[in-house]
Amino acid sequence: MNDDDYSATELGSHWFERPTPEASPVRAAEGEVLRFGPGVTAAAVRRAGNTPTAVEIWHGTLPGAPAPRPARARWPRRYALAGVVLAAVLALLAWQRYGPRVAVRDVTVTAAEQRLGCDGTAEVVGVVRTDGRPGTLTYRWERSDGTRSAPLRERLARGQEEARLHLLWTFHGPGTHQAVARLVITSPTARSSAASFTYHCG
Repeated sequence: MNDDDYSATELGSHWFERPTPEASPVRAAEGEVLRFGPGVTAAAVRRAGNTPTAVEIWHGTLPGAPAPRPARARWPRRYALAGVVLAAVLALLAWQRYGPRVAVRDVTVTAAEQRLGCDGTAEVVGVVRTDGRPGTLTYRWERSDGTRSAPLRERLARGQEEARLHLLWTFHGPGTHQAVARLVITSPTARSSAASFTYHCG
């Protein structure tokens, strides 16, 4: 074995003597070479002279001993691309969640028939025009007979500039009734529009 290249620190289980500052850094026991400290080659000991201290041996500060190489900072280059991609994804999610919401530009309501016959069902259509941003419309229908629907929601995809909302209103029995159906947008902005028709049976 080439002693100049041997730098491991190892003690056999049968060796229990502790080194002292005055002791030689290299001791032989039963044919083995035993070393103390971080591992100092015999060549480094020869370059340092014959009087190295135990502290110098332990800390690896012998004169002529090669200095430890500093660890290279590889993290920034290795993870830079992944960090950029993660930041872009988080920015997109934040923009979709907290960015500008859909804006309502116009609301119109029409009835398919202006005059409804006996036991007929009127179809009322509300058309909501937006700026094309994604989002959710919250709305309700109100009828002239005093009833109103629960809050309803319509999801809009990106680029969708129109939503068509439907109401079916059924009448029974004889009589004449002037009916009004109103669409009320409550979110993202308050808007409303109404349409009227006549129910006649007699």
